[in-house]
Amino acid sequence: MNGQRKVALIAGAQGVIGRNLAAHLATLEDWEIIGLSRRGGKAEGRIRYIAVDLQDREDTFNKLHDLTDITHIFYAAYVDAPTWAELVPPNLAMLKNLVGVVEPVSRDLQHISLMQGYKVYGAHLGPFKTPARESDAGHMPPEFNVDQQEFLEQQQAGKRWTWSALRPSVVGGFALGNPMNLALAIAVYAVISKELGLPLRFPGKPGAYDKLLEMTDAGLLAKATTWAATAEKGANEAFNIVNGDLFRWNEMWPEIASYFDLAVAPPLPMSLEVIMADKAPLWEKIKQKYGLADISYEELSSWRFADFVFSWDYDMFADGSKARRAGFHEYVETKEMFFRIFDDFRERGIIP
Repeated sequence: MNGQRKVALIAGAQGVIGRNLAAHLATLEDWEIIGLSRRGGKAEGRIRYIAVDLQDREDTFNKLHDLTDITHIFYAAYVDAPTWAELVPPNLAMLKNLVGVVEPVSRDLQHISLMQGYKVYGAHLGPFKTPARESDAGHMPPEFNVDQQEFLEQQQAGKRWTWSALRPSVVGGFALGNPMNLALAIAVYAVISKELGLPLRFPGKPGAYDKLLEMTDAGLLAKATTWAATAEKGANEAFNIVNGDLFRWNEMWPEIASYFDLAVAPPLPMSLEVIMADKAPLWEKIKQKYGLADISYEELSSWRFADFVFSWDYDMFADGSKARRAGFHEYVETKEMFFRIFDDFRERGIIP
């Protein structure tokens, strides 16, 4: 397909992953991009958007049944739910609805890319084998990531198109109204701490401060996703995609505090979802004081996810060498990634 016209259909195009993937593909001359999300979006360059509810089969059919020229489907959509079991039906249904409508009419379909994560390895349940590898044994369900991959494998049997599954760690990048944006949660937490004259305290569980973990830059993930969708060695394979370095919060946290000109005090376990729940009026004052963009406090809040990440009192990392052996060699320094993302938030007027 190199050099030929490619048409990407990105589900979850307004999230951290989908937004950065669309931006990356837009820099490549042979791609056209169609972004899907519940909110839609404003067309820009070779990117256009369709507002669609993928949980609704009828709406999915009505909005997407005439997309006959799709060559690549990139699935990065996600809907949150209170429990692991409740995550399965809507997230599996969205993928099935999308593929069920688009695959039969897109005769030139080449590849379906599935975005996963370390939940495949049971990382959300507790201490798991590290470094996690793509060949590791599965765990007791429920787990929608596994169900989604099994659906694609069954759907692909005997077909000309291929699939790939990308497994990043916590993804760092820009997006609003996203339930899983750690960098934004840290930035807002730091700004509010500074406004209140407080040091930056690590709010996680005892033990989480000194465990090993890693992250995945959204731009790096976009490049890896594109590579896996177009490289011969990416066909019908799963890949861990990581920045390439490991860190501990006890080293990274002071660096982040220094970026915001804050002192560091000893960690104090506290739920950000609880203690930040009443900070919307304060954020309105901060917005007025510094002339920030008119974005609601709710759109900036990923406290539940931040609590989840900061609760990891066990190592959280995977082996990314399979992708390197297959031909993907990009890497990013995680500290530099955080600072670049914070700089971007400032340039957008999201934080002072």
